[in-house]
Amino acid sequence: MGTGPAIAATEPAYNGLIDISKPWWKNRRLLALNVWIGLLLITASTNGYDGSMMNGLQSLTQWNESFNHPTGGKLGLLSAMQSIGYIASIPFAPYISDGLGRRTAIVIGAILMIVATTLQTVSQSIGMFIGARFLIGFGYTFAGSAAPLLITEIAFPSHRGKVTSIYNSLWFLGSVIAAWTTYGTFHIPTSWAWRIPSAVQGLPCVLQICTIWFVPESPRWLVSKGREAQALKTLAYYHANGNEQDPLVEYEFREINAAINFERTVSSNVGWLSLITIPANRRRLRIIVALAVFSQWSGNGLVSFYLNKVFIDIGITNPTTQLLINGILNIFNFVVAIASSLLCDKVGRRRLFLTSNIGMLLFWTLQTVCFSLYAQHNSVPAGHAVVVMIFLYYGFYDLAYIPLIVSYTIEILPYALRAKGFGVFNFFLSVSLIFNQYVNPIALERLGWKYYLVYVAWLAVEVIFIYFFLVETRNRSLEECAVLFDGNSVMSQSAETVVERADKVQADEAGSREEKISPI
Repeated sequence: MGTGPAIAATEPAYNGLIDISKPWWKNRRLLALNVWIGLLLITASTNGYDGSMMNGLQSLTQWNESFNHPTGGKLGLLSAMQSIGYIASIPFAPYISDGLGRRTAIVIGAILMIVATTLQTVSQSIGMFIGARFLIGFGYTFAGSAAPLLITEIAFPSHRGKVTSIYNSLWFLGSVIAAWTTYGTFHIPTSWAWRIPSAVQGLPCVLQICTIWFVPESPRWLVSKGREAQALKTLAYYHANGNEQDPLVEYEFREINAAINFERTVSSNVGWLSLITIPANRRRLRIIVALAVFSQWSGNGLVSFYLNKVFIDIGITNPTTQLLINGILNIFNFVVAIASSLLCDKVGRRRLFLTSNIGMLLFWTLQTVCFSLYAQHNSVPAGHAVVVMIFLYYGFYDLAYIPLIVSYTIEILPYALRAKGFGVFNFFLSVSLIFNQYVNPIALERLGWKYYLVYVAWLAVEVIFIYFFLVETRNRSLEECAVLFDGNSVMSQSAETVVERADKVQADEAGSREEKISPI
């Protein structure tokens, strides 16, 4: 049974607690908070850089000569090894994030990635390069699992949906930088043509290690460790200019406290098995796994990692032209993804996902038709049309599957299961990614354009699933999202009680409070 086509979104419960008289950038502490969030956002750029860099390196003669022109399974292993490393650390990442804190997990991940990118840069053999890529994936899991959680948990309430959606959108910032870095080093005649892009990959991690200590720790994590006073101080400092009696801060603090204290009383319901044994969590898990798989099995893997192979198949063989189109495509993707991130609260998650999937189905089908015309009749216009369809397809993919898959996954999970559930999401995403990276080049070599038909059928399945099972969550706090899945369960009743209590505090004290801070 599905959860129904839609659940109507309401106005945010905290709306009346926020002063809209001035923009957020004129509030010094809120500006500082968003600067620290910006530092966390670049974690996604590191991952985006990696995917685009591997795409670009395959077009570099110098890289192919250094590693004896890898093809087929070996080429797939080179790309997939990062995801294999990612999976290897998934069992450990939630415990580090929940046990030692979000910031500590980010530091551990950044250190491992610095070591890995150093090894990758100085690689003298394909084995050394593959090992470095495994370590990159292993380290990224710690940082990539903790950073979006910390962003979600420290963001100002009316900013949360946007900044968490921007997190994954910045995948394309790294992708753009990698695409143009490889384009810029293309004419270097030595192996530094690929070693320079490898070295640049580690720079964001160095920046994070130097500045992460200024970023506030998650108030929700602090409450879970019994450090309520520090959590309240953090909320007040950044959300209300230090005023611990501000109605908004009291609302947030009471809601967080009630939800986490309730989870402590039912600790048997917050382990790994609870994702399967509790009906509400099974509904969450169904959506989480589907989004993880859809994000990688929608045909995008053919473009993300093997764009140059696609170009060769449609007659675009000049490496400079390949790198140029790759660079322009990444800029286009980045712009669309950021725009969609900023619209997620206004348009809604469900509408964006439906529009995204329907558009992908349409333009992937047209892309398949053009690819087949070129392959069977050597039609040059059809080959050029494939490039146009790639841009249009990605425009719709970027509407939802870049900005929303991380933010939506995090917001539908209760605090006690947030790190574990996000780990499950990352596991299935990585498994799907490995399939793409290892199988796609082999399937393209053997089936050519016919392989595209598989994704036409699969995209149709995605549209049906999104329509029947995706739940709208916009304009709700993290704690309130539990109501959408838990229904009339005890957890839901607890969350509703929290909202009622916070509203009562607002009504009792709104008349005596004047100092408020601004949203967007």
